[in-house]
Amino acid sequence: MSRTSRADRSGDPGGPVDQGGPGDQGGPGDQGGPGGPGDPEAGLPVLLEAVLSVGSDLELHATLQHIVDSAAELCTARYGALGVVDPEHVRLTELFTAGMTEAERDAIPRLPDGRSGLLGTLISDPRPLLVTDLGKDPRAAGFPPGHPPMRTFLGVPIRVHTEVFGNLYLTEKRGGGPFTEADLALVRVLAAQAGIAIGNARLYETARRRERWIEGAAAVTTTLLAGRPAADALMCVAERARILADAAAGVVLQPTAVGGMEIVAASTEGDPGDLVGTAIAPGSAVLEQLLGGEPVFIDDSATDPRMTTHVRVRFGPSMMLPLQSGGQLIGTLALPRHRGGKPYDAVDRLLASQFASQAALALVLADAQYDREQLAVYEDRDRIARDLHDLVVQRLFATEMMLESTRRRSSTAPSGDTVGEELGRAVDELDSTIQEVRTAIFALQQPPTDAPTTFRGRVLRETGGAAVLFGFQPSVHFTGAVDALLPDPVAGSLLAALRGALAAAHRRSEVTSIEVAVTAEAESAAGPGRVTLTVSDDGITDPGARGTEVTWRSAL
Repeated sequence: MSRTSRADRSGDPGGPVDQGGPGDQGGPGDQGGPGGPGDPEAGLPVLLEAVLSVGSDLELHATLQHIVDSAAELCTARYGALGVVDPEHVRLTELFTAGMTEAERDAIPRLPDGRSGLLGTLISDPRPLLVTDLGKDPRAAGFPPGHPPMRTFLGVPIRVHTEVFGNLYLTEKRGGGPFTEADLALVRVLAAQAGIAIGNARLYETARRRERWIEGAAAVTTTLLAGRPAADALMCVAERARILADAAAGVVLQPTAVGGMEIVAASTEGDPGDLVGTAIAPGSAVLEQLLGGEPVFIDDSATDPRMTTHVRVRFGPSMMLPLQSGGQLIGTLALPRHRGGKPYDAVDRLLASQFASQAALALVLADAQYDREQLAVYEDRDRIARDLHDLVVQRLFATEMMLESTRRRSSTAPSGDTVGEELGRAVDELDSTIQEVRTAIFALQQPPTDAPTTFRGRVLRETGGAAVLFGFQPSVHFTGAVDALLPDPVAGSLLAALRGALAAAHRRSEVTSIEVAVTAEAESAAGPGRVTLTVSDDGITDPGARGTEVTWRSAL
């Protein structure tokens, strides 16, 4: 007795002999049953035991193996097999055997796939049949190399409801005689009970598979809504789908600017290699279906003419499922299996399509949640900026005005010079603080991930980048309507001068502070408009000397 093996293309023993339909076979005849000639009822206890055995397990593969083992024992057959029929492609997809050792199975390079010979005839005409000598049947296709010799044959279809699930084959009745009508009657009863057991096992397996896919979809949704980055979200979908589908790879493709599709995330058991970045060119038949929101199911990626990528030669059966929600196409989920792998059945296709729809919805919800979070951040930043402007700046400005008034009044006092100097420094500090707060307000109003479009934002971006190198944030002051007065050519030249000054400051040692001042003066009666950039630092220039100031000016 051996384990399950997937059928491959080959011939099969024997050819059909029309024994009539299921209704004209009758009961056990006078040729004798398993118990001996003239005693067909002796096989009934064995039949009862076989019926109880095939219904004792809800796991489908175990049930199928029990069926073929019980049938071989029931009819004292040396060899038995149960072939699972793929109705879509009219061939065998799996072959469960009894009576063959692992070594005997390994010696057969290709097991029958039911496309020809006796097994093929039983698939195309599913009626019970008996063959007394396979070698003399005119429709026999012979044996593949390494196959054990067989002469007698019994075949019975197994139906689940009205569908032919597969066929039960028995060969080489022990004792050397042919299979009898009594054997055929017993196997037909067993096949009928096996159909019920298989139906129950299929329902159980389908329920378990559906449960796994639902749990997988729920896990993906939970993960995506936890706020993971977009690239991680796509990888999560690809990896979970690959595991659930038992695929060789799980990949997510997204539309490209030129009208094709490109793999942006790939999950495999090992190194995905060059999968990421592989693109489907525009105009492909597969691409037209995917962009139209239709799933694509492929029997063999390596040989299907619709597949055009160079990685197709690695894979066999494949599903390509559109990720779309509310009419929006996000991308495509592809689940290819290894070459020679088991084809996807109707249940696989249905569950995977449902998973893809759920994953697409989760991706859309995750994007919407991220947008809401970003909007909340921007709104909070705007609120902080308004609070700083309405409260802090106004109070600082009022304090500055009071100090300025006090300084003027104190200038007539005997110690007015000293007091005036101190008050002047206080006014300057308040003015500097106001400039810093205004700069902070402006920075809060800028989206953190977007490239700045205003001149102030571009200056802050340059100083922010320098802060990474210096370890502290340079102080920045703006005077005048710099955003309104500076044309683009002058702004570009000023930014280049700012970069050069910051780079020069970085080359000096012991720099602990940097001040950047940008002053824009509009055209007036006193003279033309101009802009001035001043960058000063406290770094060491010569032994014993500290501090450097760089000034750049340009007409507006």
